[in-house]
Amino acid sequence: MEALLVSTFAVAIAEIGDKTQLLALILAARFRRPWPIVAGIFVATIANHAVAGAVGSWVAEQIGEDWLRRVLGISFLAVAAWTLVPDKMDDAEAEPKTHYGAFIATVVAFFLAEIGDKTQIATVALAARFDSLLAVVTGTTLGMMLANVPAVFIGNRLGNSAFALGWVRYVAAALFAVLGIVALFDVRF
Repeated sequence: MEALLVSTFAVAIAEIGDKTQLLALILAARFRRPWPIVAGIFVATIANHAVAGAVGSWVAEQIGEDWLRRVLGISFLAVAAWTLVPDKMDDAEAEPKTHYGAFIATVVAFFLAEIGDKTQIATVALAARFDSLLAVVTGTTLGMMLANVPAVFIGNRLGNSAFALGWVRYVAAALFAVLGIVALFDVRF
């Protein structure tokens, strides 16, 4: 249960203001079909995070417990620092150019946008930290959905001006920093 809750909370907070959340807003404004976009986000996230989680589990099996703890601690601290940097979308990402429907455009755009993203890296680290790959992938997917589904339905009505995204980044960074310190010093709750 801990793996599910930590994974959900960590990714939901980290995703606020992330480029994929901005992508959800853009896709919603472009296609004006929220349910295929939500379904596309779900499919892309499961695929991306299942691969990331498998990598994390594999890494955990390959290195010793002491090294794993150090790598995880440093990884979480790196994600904490990375979280403090606001995401900006490139112009090429801002306007999805496709003759396919909203679902396919969303699956492709989200899957590609998540490659190397902080939430994917967090999924690798969380899967390495916890023994349950299913709980981690379920949690990170749930966290992505919690952050992105409202963005799809709210669309451009709220925009970034309605949220104080700066403080959310600080909370997310603090969460990852705590996870890093817990991993480095093997703190048990």
